[in-house]
Amino acid sequence: MNTVIIPAPASKSLSHRVLIAAALADGESFLERVLESDDTARTRDILTAVGARFERTGPGAFTVRGIAGKVRSRPEGFAPERAAPGGAVSENAPLSCFVGESGTTCRLIAAILAAGKGRFRLHGSGRMHQRPLGELTEALAALGAGIFFEEKPGCPPLIIEARGLDSSRLPGGMAAIGCGESSQYLSGLLMAAPLGSGLTVRLTGDKAVSWPYVSLTLETLERFGIPFAVEELAEEAATPGAPPESAWRAVPWRGLARDVPWRLRFRVASGVYRPGRYAVEGDWSGASYFLAAGAAGPRPVRVEGLSPRSLQADAALLDILERMGARVERGENAVTVYPSPLRGIEADMGHCPDVVPTVAALAAHAEGTTLITNVAHLRIKESDRLAAPAEELAKAGCLVRVMEDSLAVSPPPGGLQAPKPGTVFSAHGDHRMAMSLSLLGLPGPRNPQGCPGFAVTLDDPGCVAKSFPHFWDLWARVRV
Repeated sequence: MNTVIIPAPASKSLSHRVLIAAALADGESFLERVLESDDTARTRDILTAVGARFERTGPGAFTVRGIAGKVRSRPEGFAPERAAPGGAVSENAPLSCFVGESGTTCRLIAAILAAGKGRFRLHGSGRMHQRPLGELTEALAALGAGIFFEEKPGCPPLIIEARGLDSSRLPGGMAAIGCGESSQYLSGLLMAAPLGSGLTVRLTGDKAVSWPYVSLTLETLERFGIPFAVEELAEEAATPGAPPESAWRAVPWRGLARDVPWRLRFRVASGVYRPGRYAVEGDWSGASYFLAAGAAGPRPVRVEGLSPRSLQADAALLDILERMGARVERGENAVTVYPSPLRGIEADMGHCPDVVPTVAALAAHAEGTTLITNVAHLRIKESDRLAAPAEELAKAGCLVRVMEDSLAVSPPPGGLQAPKPGTVFSAHGDHRMAMSLSLLGLPGPRNPQGCPGFAVTLDDPGCVAKSFPHFWDLWARVRV
C-alpha cells in the first residue's frame, strides 16, 4: 500500500506573530518558511503601512527592516491615500488598515496600533464586521486609546486614536482581559506591551479557550528578546479579589494549562524586539486534513515538517485520532497515519478549535457518535462552525445535533451515503469548512469493498487561499 507524502504548510499562527515581531524590531530580520496566504498578507500590508519594510527573497522568505517599535499612522515618507471632499488631502484622515477576513490580524494588530501614535481605521470583509473584539477594545480604552465603532458596537469597523498604552491609568497599573471568547485578546496585549512602559495583564473569568495559542505568543516574545514573567496566585490566596503582591509567585510559562484563568497574570517589560533569523515550523492545523485522510481514506498519509515538540494547539489531533482507533506513527519530523476502523468518542476541543471541522468530518467515517464539547466560541469564527458542519454533513446522511456548547455527529448505518446528484456542499465562506468537507469524498474502511467514494462539489473552493493556497494541489495526491 503506497504511502502518500505531504509537506506541511507553514504555521499560520506563528507566521502572523513572527511578521509582527520582525516588523517591530530594531534592525533587520531574516524570516524563512513564512506562510504566504490571504491572512498573512493582510498582516504584512498593515505592518508595511506603519513603516516596516519587507523584501521577499524567495518562497516564504523575507528580509524585514523593523521600525524599532515606533508605530505611527504617518510614518516617514507616508503619502495619504484618502482625500477630503473637493480633492484636498485630509491630514486628519485615519490610516486604512484592512484585515480582510483575518481574525488573527484584526485582534493582534488592534493592540499594536493602539500602542502607537496617530489615527487608524481597522476594517475588514465577509463576517469580520460581525466578529467581536469588544473585550480587547475595552482594555485598550482603559489604557488610553480612543475607540470609536462605526457600525456594530464591539466589532469592526472602528477608529483607533492611539496615544500609546499608559498603565498608570489603571488601579495598580494592571490591565485585565478575559479569554472566554478568544485567547487572541491576551496575545494582542502581550505583543503590544513592550512598546510602552511595559504592562502587567491579569486574566479574568473562569474559562480560557484556545489556550495553547498564548504559548505561541510567549515563545515569540522569548525568541525576539522581550523579557516577561508569568505569575500565579498562591493556593491559599486563590480568590477572585485583589490579593497582595506577596501572593503572586513566578511559574514556568511552557506547558501552561489553567482551569482557573484568574489565578494568572503576565508581566511584560518595556523593550524593543530584537532582530534575528527565524524559520516558521509546519502547521498542525493545515496538516490535520491530511492526517485525517490517512485514517479515513484508502492509503496511509505521511505529513512531513511537523515538530513533535510544537506548542501548537492542533497537535492534539494525534491524540484524538488514536482515541478514535487510528494507527499513528510519530517521527522526529513527520507523522504517518494509516487507514483504520474508527469509533466515535467524546472530546473536549476548547483548546484546539481550528480542527473541530476536521474531527466533525472524520466522525462521519466512524462507528457510533462523536461528541465534541466546550466549543461555543466557534460560532464567532469565519462561519458558525457548529451550525455549518451540521448543515453540510447532513447532505451525506449524517445526523448532527447542535447544542449550546457542543456538537454530536452520528454517521448513517453502514457508512456515508453518496449525496443526491447535483448536490453542492457549501463552505460557508470558511477555509476550514472547505478543507474539512473534502474528507467526505474519501472511500474509507467502512465503505463497501471497492467503493470509489464520491465527488464533493464545493460552492467556493477558492476560499482556502485564506490559509492554505495550494491545498487542492496537495489534496489531489490523496485522491489519486
